[in-house]
Amino acid sequence: MTSPVIAVVGGGQLARMMAPAAAELGVRLRVLVESPDTSAAQVVTDAPVGAASDEAAIRALIAPPAGQDVADVLTFEHEHVPNALLTDLIAHGTPVRPGPHALVAAQDKIVMRTRLHELGVPCPQWRALPASVDEGRVALEQFLAVSGGEAVVKLARGGYDGKGVRVVSGAGEADDWLVAATEGGPPVLVEEKVPFRRELSALVARRPSGEVRAWPVVESIQRDGVCSEVVAPAPGLSDDIDARAREIASDVAEGLDVTGVLAVEMFEVPLDPADPDGPTTVLVNELAMRPHNSGHWTIDGSVTSQFEQHLRAVLDLPLGSTEPVAPWTVMVNVLGSERKVLTGALPDLFERYDSARVNLYGKGIRPGRKLGHVNVSGGDLDEVRAAAKGAAALLMGEETA
Repeated sequence: MTSPVIAVVGGGQLARMMAPAAAELGVRLRVLVESPDTSAAQVVTDAPVGAASDEAAIRALIAPPAGQDVADVLTFEHEHVPNALLTDLIAHGTPVRPGPHALVAAQDKIVMRTRLHELGVPCPQWRALPASVDEGRVALEQFLAVSGGEAVVKLARGGYDGKGVRVVSGAGEADDWLVAATEGGPPVLVEEKVPFRRELSALVARRPSGEVRAWPVVESIQRDGVCSEVVAPAPGLSDDIDARAREIASDVAEGLDVTGVLAVEMFEVPLDPADPDGPTTVLVNELAMRPHNSGHWTIDGSVTSQFEQHLRAVLDLPLGSTEPVAPWTVMVNVLGSERKVLTGALPDLFERYDSARVNLYGKGIRPGRKLGHVNVSGGDLDEVRAAAKGAAALLMGEETA
């Protein structure tokens, strides 16, 4: 009997970070990469090149030429895959995890909001805008009138890391997206601009047999629409909100039949808008059905990382403990750099921050690009946070020793 083969669509940093966990488990990864120099292609030996939209490439990923083992399961590092193909693969015997019936709720925000409403999950107020400039503008104007004059407009498909999202205060500010929608572009929806206190993320994993494990709820801090920092667990989070957030994430995983890691991004909001410092509740913002940036802290801060857990889940193996290994872990993303070579910072970094755990993604340097992250764990939050931010600053060239 040969070791299991897991086929992964997408060659970015998430697939790259699955590789160490797969090696430790004795599991083989076969990753469909976008080019030979992607993050995952640098560390995974079985990395055919192809697009996620290419049906032939995905079929070859699962059943390659003679002499190579057929993959045991297909999974993803992003949600941008053709669902009709996935449905056909399942019909012909290939396990696809998560399945297309679940993935669609991460691919399309209108589907997501509809399904979450059906499950009774608390979300911001929202509506889909008609695919007509005139009708869409009227609908947006009506929404603005009852939501305090500002709202958040989103593309239903294709947005990530702050892309495909804009705050508007006038009915004509989404005309370009409405025009694109009439020409076959993604539909548009509008949501209330939530007066949130902070952003939280609840990460869970679920296997086909139904077992679910949840990590501590974390606080996610954004910088220009991109996750900059994650604190685990979320400081000062009440036991009630922690339990409620985990319950919601588990309910979503079960209600949508998600297999693998699920990240549920949430807003913590005051129950009474007139009392911003009073009791809070949570509203679900986004879903991701794969390992997620808000879970990178688990690589060093949890008994079982999100990457190992995802592999266990898609193979339907018993899930691992999600207990933290230290009172606090802080992850800070490396977003762009003034350096020409990131590794040039390592001597100074490790000299100054010997508790820092550095994970670089092998990407070319561009402003604002996620190039890696730093994890630091320990017993004093202020010290842990300062070390993680200091180490990341050195990698970004924002500070010199």
